[in-house]
Amino acid sequence: MNATVTETKSKDAPLLSAELIRPAILEAFTKLDPRHLFRNPVMFMTAVVAAVSTLASFNSAAGALGLNLQIALWLWFTVIFANFAEALAEGRGKARADALRAAQSETEAQVIASLTDRKIQKVSSRSLRKNDLVLVEAGQLIPGDGEVVEGIASVDESAITGESAPVIRESGSDRSNVTGGTRVVSDQIVVRIGADPGESFLDRMIALVEGAQRQKTPNEIALTVLLIGLSMIFLLVVATLPAWASYAKITLSVPLLAALLVTLIPTTIGGLLSAIGIAGMDRLVKRNVVAKSGRAVEAAGDVDTLLIDKTGTITFGNRRATHLIPVGDATREQLAEAALYASLADETPEGKSIVELIRTQKLAEADAAQIARYIEFSASTRLSGADLHDGAAVRKGAVDTVLRDSGVSADAETTRIVEKIARGGGTPLAVSRQGPNGKTILGIIALSDVVKPGIKARFDELRQMGIRTVMITGDNPLTAAAIAAEAGVDDYLAEATPENKLELIRKAQADGRLVAMCGDGSNDAPALAQADVGVAMNSGTSAAREAANLIDLDSDPTKLIDVVLVGKQMLISRGSLTTFSIANDVAKYFAIVPAMFVTAYPALQALNIMQLQTPGSAVLSAVIFNALIIVALIPLALRGVDYKPAGASQLLARNLGIYGLGGIVAPFIGIKLIDLAINALGFV
Repeated sequence: MNATVTETKSKDAPLLSAELIRPAILEAFTKLDPRHLFRNPVMFMTAVVAAVSTLASFNSAAGALGLNLQIALWLWFTVIFANFAEALAEGRGKARADALRAAQSETEAQVIASLTDRKIQKVSSRSLRKNDLVLVEAGQLIPGDGEVVEGIASVDESAITGESAPVIRESGSDRSNVTGGTRVVSDQIVVRIGADPGESFLDRMIALVEGAQRQKTPNEIALTVLLIGLSMIFLLVVATLPAWASYAKITLSVPLLAALLVTLIPTTIGGLLSAIGIAGMDRLVKRNVVAKSGRAVEAAGDVDTLLIDKTGTITFGNRRATHLIPVGDATREQLAEAALYASLADETPEGKSIVELIRTQKLAEADAAQIARYIEFSASTRLSGADLHDGAAVRKGAVDTVLRDSGVSADAETTRIVEKIARGGGTPLAVSRQGPNGKTILGIIALSDVVKPGIKARFDELRQMGIRTVMITGDNPLTAAAIAAEAGVDDYLAEATPENKLELIRKAQADGRLVAMCGDGSNDAPALAQADVGVAMNSGTSAAREAANLIDLDSDPTKLIDVVLVGKQMLISRGSLTTFSIANDVAKYFAIVPAMFVTAYPALQALNIMQLQTPGSAVLSAVIFNALIIVALIPLALRGVDYKPAGASQLLARNLGIYGLGGIVAPFIGIKLIDLAINALGFV
């Protein structure tokens, strides 16, 4: 089960893999249902025109039957290809939903009557109801979503997030929420089930990922109105052509007029609009971020203020060992050796950082043959250690725990070092050794917030995009200022309370700014709900996850930056393809209309730069090009246009230079080549 989810996360499926194409083809025909097409006015109009053309073809003269049927067929292909693009985008999201669904295995649950009555009744996880109490021991799967009401344990959440590092879950804290399908690694906990079957977090995530209720964003609605307006303009243009043709004594059949209408209206962006929106959500899904709506993704693209939590975003989520400080007569090497042996059985990130620091600085080396017994780290004992064959015993952990275990009191030097580290915002750990002369404290390990490498460059990148960064921390102003300066943020909020965060967001919004923030605790819920883009950590509380409009399954706050980039990429992709589509339509208008009327108005020959052979071949070539260009642009719609930080004028110049010019040139080349091919093959 875990491998399935991890593989899905670590290796993205190809854009056009066979596993996605086959169901997408079937779905493309299913989406011909008028109730579905009606949600996309441009494609609905194309389908209506295709139906009218089909009926008119059978009433046409024998000589025109072949041409009219070809036109009707290619009009249907245009609609099917647009449906295919949408189905393909949805299929990529559903692949992630299948991976999440794999975590919903039926398990055995140990139900207890109360915290005092521990008599166990074993039942299926499918029969659990809200507020049931279940006892989960080391090695067992948590049978359903809930809250830890007793105990503390390490939990492996890789079935959901794909990350292998276990996390601590304990009662009475912001880290009390657990998800069904995850596994308890150490100790045991009592979980109060928080949802009835079918209403779990995974059930909701699966529904969101599948995008069954995806709503259009404000920008998408505005673009749809624009496309409808353009379609109506070209409808009026085509509606006047029969009178013009009659005056010029030219016969225009219904299929020809219908085909001309479809080639002139913005079918390219109309056919790809849904795919672009779904693909934007899918790009977040591939990063293990689930959007509750497309609105949240798009809003991220317009964000200009980012509230970023210090711990886990600007600094590493887990504090790292930075200093070894010996006390008394102990040397740094003696402290390092004892700390190394004591940390080998500590699988937490903090424990691993101690081993890494000692080995990187070459202070000591451990000999496994010297270890008689490991003392593994436990969330309940808060220490780890090792018993050596020479009779010595080393321990490392929280200062009060190690002092209590050693049975000694901290001297003045140890107390001074511990207080200095704490005042600086760090975390002190004590190291003890028991030998022939009794137990003694060898020294203190300082765990500190370490600013992530490259984070300053990320903030510079955001600044180039016009986004102001504000660091939020509970640290004192002195510590906050030092980290803010090192990280390169624009501003910071120290000693932040829920009220402070909410006030900051409201003030920014009152100034006309769009604000994004991330959080994981119940105290973050008001701010997450107020922010235009709120990213909740999956490891956080239910209140935070309900208040946010994006949920990060990896619980990695740095995803906030990725969310902004994905939102901007979605907006850029839609703008680029809209520019291409409109330029395309203008080019097709000036390419086809002169070819249709050049016989009646020879002066139009000057505008017939493609020298299309007949009005029939001109329209058929345009219809074929219109359908094939949608297929050609599907990978771009799914992958998205590359976004690089730049000003509005630079982005506009790039859009016009690449997609505007390309939209004008492509029809002239494509339609001419198709015209030559269909005439050579005798299709007209």
